[in-house]
Amino acid sequence: MTALYSVADIRGIEQQAAATQPPGTLMQRAGLAAAAAALDMAGTGSVLVLAGPGNNGGDALEAAANLSQAGVEVAIIHLAGSGAVSAETVHALARARASDARFLDALPSGQTWALVIDGLFGIGLGRPLSGAARELAVAINGDGVPVLALDVPSGLDADTGAVVGPDGVAIEATRTITFIADKPGLHTCAGRDVAGDVQVAALDIPAALLPPAAAHISEPAMFATCLAPRKQNSHKGSFGDVAIVGGAAGMAGAPVLAARGALYAGAGRVFVAAIEPGPLFDSAQPELMFRDAGTFKNSDCTLVLGPGMGDGASAIRLLVKALDSPAPLVIDADALNLIAASPDLQSHLQRRTGAAILTPHPLEAARLLGVTAPVIQGDRLAAARELAARFQAVVVLKGSGSVLARADGAVAINPTGNPGLATGGTGDVLAGLCGSLLAQGWPAWEAALGAVWMHGAAADWLAAHGVGPVGMTAGELPPAIRTVFNALIGRYGRPQS
Repeated sequence: MTALYSVADIRGIEQQAAATQPPGTLMQRAGLAAAAAALDMAGTGSVLVLAGPGNNGGDALEAAANLSQAGVEVAIIHLAGSGAVSAETVHALARARASDARFLDALPSGQTWALVIDGLFGIGLGRPLSGAARELAVAINGDGVPVLALDVPSGLDADTGAVVGPDGVAIEATRTITFIADKPGLHTCAGRDVAGDVQVAALDIPAALLPPAAAHISEPAMFATCLAPRKQNSHKGSFGDVAIVGGAAGMAGAPVLAARGALYAGAGRVFVAAIEPGPLFDSAQPELMFRDAGTFKNSDCTLVLGPGMGDGASAIRLLVKALDSPAPLVIDADALNLIAASPDLQSHLQRRTGAAILTPHPLEAARLLGVTAPVIQGDRLAAARELAARFQAVVVLKGSGSVLARADGAVAINPTGNPGLATGGTGDVLAGLCGSLLAQGWPAWEAALGAVWMHGAAADWLAAHGVGPVGMTAGELPPAIRTVFNALIGRYGRPQS
């Protein structure tokens, strides 16, 4: 599993490693790794190095000296700060000045580069890019030249994936070579757009110096124990029942999409428990069974609450009943908004002992926590952790690099998916998929990990086969989920004993 470490963790690891090495060793190793990555990207083409005032700038200067020594034409723009500079950075600057690299005061007009190395600011940046640094970032982003970022793209918060500052800017990298260990901010929120391909250079730091990680990148190995091939001696009762509770007036489509997601993910039986009279059957999926939510007996079902549920009195009654039941729950959409608006419903949720998965998008998460969506997006990991702890549930904070959190603080960031998912109904399909895995006996954490990973992978599969990302629809996801699910079972599954 790929572990993700906070800036504070990285600082601690770095201090321990530096204490056992000659001064400047880690910076020299970073410079060598950066130069190797640059040669891989640009060959012997000319390289522009942007070096900031701190140790990230020192890494860039080491890389510049190494590239020049390898015969590459190198130009350097060095933004020297007014503060104290480490001895390692002073040494790196002396190496670069002693090389054949050219030092420039500003970007020359008409010059083209095979590669730009971004070493302006690293993981310690606490304020928005401004002045010359901001001007360089804007200019480089507009040039379309390949960019190699060192440690983290300048302007990006390594912990959160947010661009630093309300009107901030970050350099948009083609590749980021990040040092010592991977960071969560490279994989969620703006990080997925500006980090590019992420490469980790461990700098030969012993693995024993890395503490246990509380965050990881999600991968099938994390839910592989649930990927068992089905026994021949099976029947529909072997794979659980799912009931989608929703479908208020004018919103019949949402529960149908959720139901199709549950069906194609292998649930034995799938019901739509409609709050208002709606379709009698789904002509595209006649396997789905439609019932009246008020009279439906759901004692043996996994319940998916919220798709098209509305905010009427019937919805509230059904939600209370479900929250007070021992049934495994997936809580999405309107059900989340009802809970956010009612301290009483929040108490019902907090008192539950049964499994529950909450699947908010940022605005729904903001309502649950009493903040704004920008606050949620400003630190997605912290928001997901707070929700999971408050409601003692597994939380899926949806978005680019969806964040999954458990009540004990464990976090995973999902790497699959593409902008094709940014359309109405895809969240309903995800909710149904979560419910299907719960109904098949998956624990809540593994069900959430597996559902989010497969949901994104299905979108990636569709895009790879010419369906999107532009114009991809939620209704196209369930068959692709089935394809991805069966491929995972074929790869990771072990026959049940």
